[in-house]
Amino acid sequence: MFDQHGYEIKLEWGRRGAREAAERGDIIIIVDVLSFSSTVTAAMNVQATIFPYPPSQDGKRYAKEKDAEYILGRAEAAKRGLPTLSPVTFGSEHANKRFVLSSLNGAHCTWLAADVPALLIGSLRNAAATAKAANELQMKLRKDITLVPCGEQWNQPLQHEDSLRPSIEDYLGAGAILAGLTGRISPEAALCKMAFEHGKSELGELIFECGSGRELRERGFEADVHYCSQLNADNVVPILNKDHFIKY
Repeated sequence: MFDQHGYEIKLEWGRRGAREAAERGDIIIIVDVLSFSSTVTAAMNVQATIFPYPPSQDGKRYAKEKDAEYILGRAEAAKRGLPTLSPVTFGSEHANKRFVLSSLNGAHCTWLAADVPALLIGSLRNAAATAKAANELQMKLRKDITLVPCGEQWNQPLQHEDSLRPSIEDYLGAGAILAGLTGRISPEAALCKMAFEHGKSELGELIFECGSGRELRERGFEADVHYCSQLNADNVVPILNKDHFIKY
């Protein structure tokens, strides 16, 4: 059975990894660089409140229950001048407003892993701050830490195929956080950390040219790719408080 038992710091992928880490009762760090993690942090920077919710559920109904606004897809929201999964759409005009944010990867992984001692949202932009918060929580709670790079989803997978598409931006984001963590680190996590350290000097170019970065750029969201590629530009660390994020 696949296991990283015996290590204080682990790495798991996607929804399955989030669920298994939650079943262990670990401190979980959700990493979805393009763009859920970066967007949640951007929203908190302007004092907005984010409720994560899986897209498979009725987000509009849930938003009504929470007296919040349901965030639309990038293209539709951009046309209407509304905030979206694009982090650069959040500004001071959204201060003290409440939003339900759905996404196939980061929001869904968060929803699956919500019942844990602590769930943090990490990205390249807040990597050092996230590592510092996780180290403090580990000392306080005496729990292991699992990083969950969310990855992407393949379009229209065939029958019997896995839908998870691992993504280098989330791997690098997880590695940036791992670089600041203390404790016994699993081989899976150690390799991720080494990947970040080796590619640190080329982060912007790697993410700009990777499959996920190219996909966003071709859809007209190049600004998102630049924004999400910045290392340690933020000190805000979102932590889940029951059904919404607050600042750690």
